[in-house]
Amino acid sequence: MSTPAVSGQEYIRTEAPYRDLGAAAQLLFAAKAKKGCTFEDIGKEIGRDEVWVASVFYGQAIPTANDVEGIAKYLDINVEGLSTELKRSGFIHRGDLGPMPPKDPVIYRLYEGIMVYGYPIKSVIHEKFGDGIMSLIDCKVHVDRKPDPKGDRVLLTFDGKFLPYATW
Repeated sequence: MSTPAVSGQEYIRTEAPYRDLGAAAQLLFAAKAKKGCTFEDIGKEIGRDEVWVASVFYGQAIPTANDVEGIAKYLDINVEGLSTELKRSGFIHRGDLGPMPPKDPVIYRLYEGIMVYGYPIKSVIHEKFGDGIMSLIDCKVHVDRKPDPKGDRVLLTFDGKFLPYATW
């Protein structure tokens, strides 16, 4: 196996959740830090959304061979080395990113938002669509910045397919 182009401990993150993500994630995050790029930069290079790219880094999405090649090329990582580390990671564990409730302030606020607004959102979905759920398998997530005179706002969009419950 070839050695990846990234070297040096200065780019390795050791705090949670990075220390628990495995070698592929460590390699990706180190290369991203070394290049000084954003998930948006990588996404534009490979034709993917920035949130999806971040999901790959956190082991929450599985990239295609073309995605791996594009990411490796952009981050100046050996493609075979990255592919090997991703395969070594095995099956991903979606949603397994730490303790509940979350300790990270941003993630905790998202969790809190679902705790406070979960049932109201569910009720509105049922009123507008009927009895069913929003898919997070067939879902696109976007993060945007919205200017506001009182301070910029974070605009989160979950664009998920509606899946009605079956009757039989």
